[in-house]
Amino acid sequence: MSTKVCLFVVGLLVTCAAVSRTAGAQQPQTFGIGRAATPAEIAATDIDVRPDGEGLPPGQGTAAEGETIFAARCAACHGKTGKEGPSDVLVGREPRDGAAFARDPLARRTIGNYWPYATTLFDYIRRAMPPSAPGSLKADEIYGVVAYLLVLNEIIPRDTVMDAKSLPKVVMPARDRFVPDPRGGPDSVKVPARR
Repeated sequence: MSTKVCLFVVGLLVTCAAVSRTAGAQQPQTFGIGRAATPAEIAATDIDVRPDGEGLPPGQGTAAEGETIFAARCAACHGKTGKEGPSDVLVGREPRDGAAFARDPLARRTIGNYWPYATTLFDYIRRAMPPSAPGSLKADEIYGVVAYLLVLNEIIPRDTVMDAKSLPKVVMPARDRFVPDPRGGPDSVKVPARR
């Protein structure tokens, strides 16, 4: 046996012995660092929006308002019309029948041909966009950007006002392409249907 192999085996045995010794050790309840989150801190991060609109904040926006915000805060990554990139393409309704996703896992998924709920778009933008300052957009700005993206994807008329009442009523083209999660539960997510 070569010296390298012997050293490797010895090292492996020493590591296994150390792991087995600490595996039975009692773990502490806490590590003595940090503190419990305050109710205000929890409320600041408890901002999920459900498909039925539960969790949407007060506010409103139009595509005209959203176009300005999109140009200033989103176009650098998604292009002037949401089609150019360099990041994800947001605009596009093809394929309109949805069957391509079952046949081609690389088919481009856009807001107009894949997302099942408009409320999910609001939730995602509020949490993650823009990447350089997630959470920095106000509710009115997000409603405007969502309205603009829905107009670009030919889902709503340009003069539609998006708010907590109108946004959950938007029927996305892909809504019927998803089926309930078979695991059930009150927050069951829909998963893409196989065709």
